[in-house]
Amino acid sequence: MNGTVAGPVIAIIVPMLDEAAQLPRLARCLKALEPPPDELILVDGGSTDDSVAVAQALGLRVISSPKGRARQCNAGVAATSAPLVMVLHADTWLPDDAMAVVAATLKDPKINLAGFTAILAGPETTRWATSFHNWIKTWYAPLLFRPHLFARGGRLLFGDHAMFFRRSDFLAVGGFDEAMAVMEEADLCVRMARLGRTRLVNRIVITSDRRVAKWGEWRANWVYLKVGFRWGLGIRPKALGHLYPDVR
Repeated sequence: MNGTVAGPVIAIIVPMLDEAAQLPRLARCLKALEPPPDELILVDGGSTDDSVAVAQALGLRVISSPKGRARQCNAGVAATSAPLVMVLHADTWLPDDAMAVVAATLKDPKINLAGFTAILAGPETTRWATSFHNWIKTWYAPLLFRPHLFARGGRLLFGDHAMFFRRSDFLAVGGFDEAMAVMEEADLCVRMARLGRTRLVNRIVITSDRRVAKWGEWRANWVYLKVGFRWGLGIRPKALGHLYPDVR
């Protein structure tokens, strides 16, 4: 033994904005992880509710960042030295062995970005149609809009997928584009595809259906398509935030 202390291996970054209602369940999910993450950082973007106080009462580490999911995620990655990083939304719940899945997946040097298969569900229903659409657009969106990257193994992942990557690869491509209010994950996927393959692992995460519940299933999928196609066609991709309002 040389007396040195190893640093964190896997970090979970959670961008947070007015998520006080979601945090107790998130904390229960994180506590159940076996093995646990080596580091957990919640990045608050200026919550106006009790999110920070609730998180701290639950024993969760919170740092601050300017508002914006891309900015908050970049701040979280900058705050850790862990070589493997997962970006997790506050309303997404992981399987208990998620950290083992992350480590095993990224052992493959050809894979530099991956995510889980997301199922949208609420207290009364599971959104099978929307979940299926989210699953197939992982393939059809890059096939339609970036076929050269699709052929090289590039796929599009989104926030609900609890995407994970090597920190070094993330920094090599410049992280999330902080000028993007939405589709920042897809934009990252395109840039990461230059370095390796993307994989959607055959494991499930559960994500709150609160947006679908508020908008309705047809309208929600129409919004997803409208925003996605405009991004894919390059129609003012950094000005799409007004088409995708926050739902809390």
